[in-house]
Amino acid sequence: MLNGGLAAWTAAGHPLDSGDVIPEPGTVTLPGYSTAGVLDARAAGERAAAGGLLDVRAAERFRGENEPMDPRAGHIPGARNLPFLHYLEDGLFMSPARLRGLLAEVGIDSGEPLGTSCGSGITAAHAALALAEAGIAADIYPGSWSQWSRRDDLPVETGPAR
Repeated sequence: MLNGGLAAWTAAGHPLDSGDVIPEPGTVTLPGYSTAGVLDARAAGERAAAGGLLDVRAAERFRGENEPMDPRAGHIPGARNLPFLHYLEDGLFMSPARLRGLLAEVGIDSGEPLGTSCGSGITAAHAALALAEAGIAADIYPGSWSQWSRRDDLPVETGPAR
């Protein structure tokens, strides 16, 4: 992943290819699949109850005021909200010190076990990468709100984080 995306690449003066590109075969081998760093719904709920689940969806979705995709609106009880655009500056991850400050503002202790969640898991992975860049380990709940909100056996909170 490139911090700042394609815009950062071109701003740094790196070239782009416009024609067909056939990449050289890689040499990466993956010895086996591991679920380390991945939270299931039970673990995400426990992490949230302990104040260590960061939901990076837009604030109005987190609070349950607007839910354009999923069957129930709100958030996992106990989760904290930090919309993903808030930890970016000019399209780049903000400094580790600023990110730690933002986490503290939303009630997250970056020294405790953290998890990330979003709508479908994609931005949760982005948040975990931003945290890793700041030296903070975080597990990802890939099912995120889309999975949680479809399970009637799981509780939902609305309103701001406690």
